[in-house]
Amino acid sequence: MKQSHIEVTERIIERSRPTRKAYLQRIDDYLNREKGPDRLGCANVAHAFAAMPQNDKFKIYAEKPTHVGIVTAYNEMLSAHQPYVNYPDIIRDEARKHGATVQVAGGVPAMCDGITQGEPGMELSLFSRDTIAMSTAVALSHDVFDAALLLGVCDKIVPGLLIGALHFGHLPCVFVPAGPMSTGIDNTSKSKVREKYAQGLCDREELLASESAAYHGAGTCTFYGTANSNQMLLEAMGLHVPGAAFIHPHDGMREDLTREAVRLVLQNARKDKFVPIGRLVDEHVIVNAMVALLATGGSTNHLIHWVAVARAAGIVIDWTDFHYLAKSTPLLASVYPNGKADVNEFQEAGGPGFVIRELIEGGYMYPDVFTVSGGGMRDYGKKPEKKDDQLIWSDYPAESGDETIVRTAAHPFNESGGLRLLKGNLGRSVIKISAVPEDRHIIEAPAIVFDAQEELLAAFDRGELERDFIAVVRFQGPKANGMPELHKLTPPLAVLQNKGFRVAIVTDGRMSGASGKIPAAIHLSPEASAGGAISKIRNGDIIRLNGTVGQLNVLVDEDTWAEREAEALSDAKRHQNSHGLGRELFGGMRRNVLSAEEGAVTWL
Repeated sequence: MKQSHIEVTERIIERSRPTRKAYLQRIDDYLNREKGPDRLGCANVAHAFAAMPQNDKFKIYAEKPTHVGIVTAYNEMLSAHQPYVNYPDIIRDEARKHGATVQVAGGVPAMCDGITQGEPGMELSLFSRDTIAMSTAVALSHDVFDAALLLGVCDKIVPGLLIGALHFGHLPCVFVPAGPMSTGIDNTSKSKVREKYAQGLCDREELLASESAAYHGAGTCTFYGTANSNQMLLEAMGLHVPGAAFIHPHDGMREDLTREAVRLVLQNARKDKFVPIGRLVDEHVIVNAMVALLATGGSTNHLIHWVAVARAAGIVIDWTDFHYLAKSTPLLASVYPNGKADVNEFQEAGGPGFVIRELIEGGYMYPDVFTVSGGGMRDYGKKPEKKDDQLIWSDYPAESGDETIVRTAAHPFNESGGLRLLKGNLGRSVIKISAVPEDRHIIEAPAIVFDAQEELLAAFDRGELERDFIAVVRFQGPKANGMPELHKLTPPLAVLQNKGFRVAIVTDGRMSGASGKIPAAIHLSPEASAGGAISKIRNGDIIRLNGTVGQLNVLVDEDTWAEREAEALSDAKRHQNSHGLGRELFGGMRRNVLSAEEGAVTWL
């Protein structure tokens, strides 16, 4: 392993020692108990299995098989989750072949950020992660299961399922993906139509046709945003069947991989091979996930989500850890918005398996960790294939299938990873530097301050933004309004950038894995609603965003800055951010949420 990566890992281990020790003790307290049907009272047991077929009931009572709980995020609103409709039947059929029994333990909510972008519902998005974690806990709280299969793909769903599963760390768990949709209109063409619409150069009918050509079938959206970054990270943590992430939902191999997930979770539940998820997800595995994110230029959302995931396992990480890992982790993938390829092209060129193999061989990932496959991380550097109706895993070629998309560690796109920490007198934020053109890594321009994304869009429509500026969009943090993503701002800012203006955005909100080519200092902490420095910025203040060295500063003399008071959000806007479409129900989360750098956790 690279010495730099070892040093980061050792700091994490030392920092996490008290919380990790307490977490592992809680796991031990739940191990070595009698099985649920023997431990619970007779009425409890009767309730638990009342609706099961008589043969399965008899098996549970008499044979004491491994009993698997399914937690599913199936719904028909998310294209990525619609394929899960028949997974319980497939899982149940495969489990019976191995003498095991299965129940759907529960469903979790799963909202689509693509539907709620720029709408009030987006203000529930980040908090849906912890709601999903709690729903996972409710599903598993019946405490009759020996193992669990987690069915989820998209943005907040996988982190939520993982946080929930880690609170049942005594159970072996396997995550079961569903795959990306087939390639539609390319992402660059889609973005150009959005920019035309923002300028009034095309009508709604043309825009809808373009969007419908991009989002057209079952599976995840094909850009490398949060959902597909989720799948990359689960591969890098050894929580999938190796290579399962990016196989199309209707590919014949998808069912085989789902059946293999059943076999693996049953294997992990055996006494001689017992691997509960709480022991599998240790400090080395968390570092592997962080490295995979950086090496592929994945979603900035995971600088929030994986902090929370780690904390659920008693492991404490922060953005400084990401920063030091990024400095010595090569960028090996160029997938939209970092490049032109979509995830299907990424998969064809080598995909997660090729990247993981290169990271292991280069000394950037820990190979000898627990994985659900049982063989360590080297299993995840291989390619799943079907031969004579059997799943096999073969080695990738030494060279990339397409060097414009995936590269070896010896010839990376960049010597450092795709995400960067920004520090300065405005606080701490992050930027997806791999998506930004090199000539835009440094922007110095006057601030234009907005308290809502609608204000920026209105100013653009009025033609008031035809100049160099840095948009400061504040009161978008977790405490203010749930930290919505601000993708609706990308097309107008892209239009201005394409006209030659030097523009950027600074916000305590999110832009996620699809922030495009605009320099975006996001997740700024402390946020405005916590009295952060962003609330002191005034129109005309010169801001310098330096993505090259990782700095973000307002160029106001120290005395003036020290005397300047923070501005508060108006009562009317605060009320608007907390009422309607169910937002009232999340008031407790807004009050209790920790900062973005602390994972925006609501349960500590």
